[in-house]
Amino acid sequence: MTNSNTHDQRIAKMTFASVYPMYIAKVEKKGRTKEELHQVIEWLTGFDNKKLQELIKENVTFETFFQHASLHPHAHLITGLICGYRVEEIENPLTQQVRYLDKLVDELAKGRKMEKILRGS
Repeated sequence: MTNSNTHDQRIAKMTFASVYPMYIAKVEKKGRTKEELHQVIEWLTGFDNKKLQELIKENVTFETFFQHASLHPHAHLITGLICGYRVEEIENPLTQQVRYLDKLVDELAKGRKMEKILRGS
């Protein structure tokens, strides 16, 4: 996937704290819980609830957020379309990581079983 440098920079500079309430609203609207959202975020990033709250309080950018993350070894198994892009074809590593998270939140909101979302691990 070709993506504009401007788009990648915009994603890098967005704060996780600004998007997090939207993630919660999206999953809760579909009958899922904040705890399930945290489980998905922890699976992808390695951040437990305490660390996640620290990062939100610090108002870190997605760039900083993913610099501190320990991406799950099975994250590459996250595939499919998100925002019109195939996540497996995104060339910018940070943009791809953000889209991984978006895709997992999407799957959670769509009612997918947790063991499928967490790629069997």
